[in-house]
Amino acid sequence: MKIHDISVSISAAMPVYPGDPAVSIEPVLQIAKGDDANVSRLSFGNHTGTHLDPPAHFVPGGKSVDQLNLSTLFGPARVVDLTRVQTAITADDLERARIPKRAVRVLCKTRNSELWARAGFQKDFVAFAWDAAQWIVDRGIRLIGIDYLSAESFGASEPKTHRVLLNAGVIVIEGIDLRNVAPGNYTLACLPLKIKDGDGGPARAILIEE
Repeated sequence: MKIHDISVSISAAMPVYPGDPAVSIEPVLQIAKGDDANVSRLSFGNHTGTHLDPPAHFVPGGKSVDQLNLSTLFGPARVVDLTRVQTAITADDLERARIPKRAVRVLCKTRNSELWARAGFQKDFVAFAWDAAQWIVDRGIRLIGIDYLSAESFGASEPKTHRVLLNAGVIVIEGIDLRNVAPGNYTLACLPLKIKDGDGGPARAILIEE
């Protein structure tokens, strides 16, 4: 068994989506300064790094992160290779990706994963076109993952992709790192912080390879 950590580390140097709070990690107690323990104060948005978007992110009255069905967040997952896509993933791209018809959890490996090696937020990331979002819903996929900070193209006039997915109850994992993961079948475990009424939650995501 091999475990792939597909989470990005939270640090003050990491990119955040424009408009989201910056990351601050401030030591409060330090052994090196004579304190009995090391304790830090964390400050960042709940859509920082590897995180989940529940319906409440864009759907009034939708389920919040603490209300998600945990069985959706653990189980068989398919990693698909979409590294040739340059702008937005379309329904045709997903159709050609040979995703099993019974797939419940799908993670999309794109050229985005290489963006984690660059400093600062990158606007030219690959996201989902709205027809791809509708394809995901129509196929009965319950969880979709993308390897940068949003499933929506930067500068979109309206969040149509998010609304299509989240209105249908599809859980979106954003900010995963698939650089060292080959396409194929895995077991996914992705549990967010249990934030009451949270519209998002940072998560530790792993893929288990048997």
